[in-house]
Amino acid sequence: MREEREDMLSWPLIGEKEKRSRFVKEEVEKQLLLSGPLIAVSLLQFCLQIISVMFVGHLGSLPLSAASIATSFASVTGFTFLVSSFYQPSLSIIKSFYSFTTKKLFTSEQMGTASAMDTVCGQSYGAKMYGMLGIQMQRAMLVLTLLSVPLSIVWANTEHFLVFFGQDKSIAHLSGSYARFMIPSIFAYGLLQCLNRFLQAQNNVIPVVICSGVTTSLHVIICWVLVLKSGLGFRGAAVANAISYWLNVILLSCYVKFSPSCSLTWTGFSKEARRDIIPFMKLAIPSAFMVCLNTSGTVWMIPFGLSGAASTRVSNELGSGNPKGAKLAVRVVLSFSIVESILVGTVLILIRKIWGFAYSSDPEVVSHVASMLPILALGHSLDSFQTVLSGVARGCGWQKIGAFVNLGSYYLVGVPFGLLLGFHFHVGGRVKKATSRAESSSEVKEFAVDNGSILV
Repeated sequence: MREEREDMLSWPLIGEKEKRSRFVKEEVEKQLLLSGPLIAVSLLQFCLQIISVMFVGHLGSLPLSAASIATSFASVTGFTFLVSSFYQPSLSIIKSFYSFTTKKLFTSEQMGTASAMDTVCGQSYGAKMYGMLGIQMQRAMLVLTLLSVPLSIVWANTEHFLVFFGQDKSIAHLSGSYARFMIPSIFAYGLLQCLNRFLQAQNNVIPVVICSGVTTSLHVIICWVLVLKSGLGFRGAAVANAISYWLNVILLSCYVKFSPSCSLTWTGFSKEARRDIIPFMKLAIPSAFMVCLNTSGTVWMIPFGLSGAASTRVSNELGSGNPKGAKLAVRVVLSFSIVESILVGTVLILIRKIWGFAYSSDPEVVSHVASMLPILALGHSLDSFQTVLSGVARGCGWQKIGAFVNLGSYYLVGVPFGLLLGFHFHVGGRVKKATSRAESSSEVKEFAVDNGSILV
């Protein structure tokens, strides 16, 4: 079967059309079965934050502003370094930076650091070194837990940081209070990312979908009780997030512990996990920069699911010594990315006048959302490509390349472009999306060059 697959992937000019079509179809099916659940998981887990913001938004504009700023600060100082709200940024550099990162709440640093598992677990599974998956997961959990400690200290002092950067003291006080209630979330989310990637590397993502679905369904009830009935007010949303993330961790941990499907990859806790921390961090740190230097919104979760499928398929094929299979996987996932960007862009434009009502009843907020979504739709197409190519890079173990590409794109292209639009042309809130488009365009070009060896 292996020789037959390699013969097909050599793309002969004649006599192999049927065989080639069959293997392409098989690859499409594999990626659909993997990326579909991953997209569902990303959306379900992100819905925890959306649901919380929706509850807070209907308490009033002040609680919404405080919660938005707190989660933005948490994203920049915690989840972004360890993902947009429709919050209107003022003429302040730090607030503009909030705007670049807020929609990927609870993801980037921990998700970025955990992305090192895409390489080590995926390639270990492809090489049939099943016992190493459990050790790598424990190692990642240890690293993320240790990283979460200093970050939680930063969150505890959110109010002081916001006042220092010129935020209104009353809003800074409320934001600081919200951030302190968020602290338990950072520990749970790091563990959750490790569990997700442990199962993803084994192409076993249905349990993750089920656990995420159960958690998200219960989160609505938890938010209703804590935000509207408990007296906690907007702070209840932060507590609800923490409870839901820990619930998800418990559910997945029970599955890994007791499911026969994980009997080869999880053999219990091992002292081996405390060794080779430095080699893991050599992948983890560039991974964190690679992810945290990205921008987008809720729709980013769809290409993120495709990105996860790409990293898993590429790492599995490379781990099994089949680079031609990895190339086929890249071609297929890029085709999916094209279709996805067209569909999502169309939907965003169609719902632009009604989407804002989900977050606020304020006509000004709704109008601002309507003006932003078409720009987001255009930017998403480029962001989709670079996110998928980032997944390919992770599957190959090219985290350093991805980190440098994102660093150049965001800080040499995106930030100067954003400052020019925001402070010279006074574009206002649209500066975020226009900047995102410039950043993503630069990233796509650079990734296309860097990934050329696997695309051809």
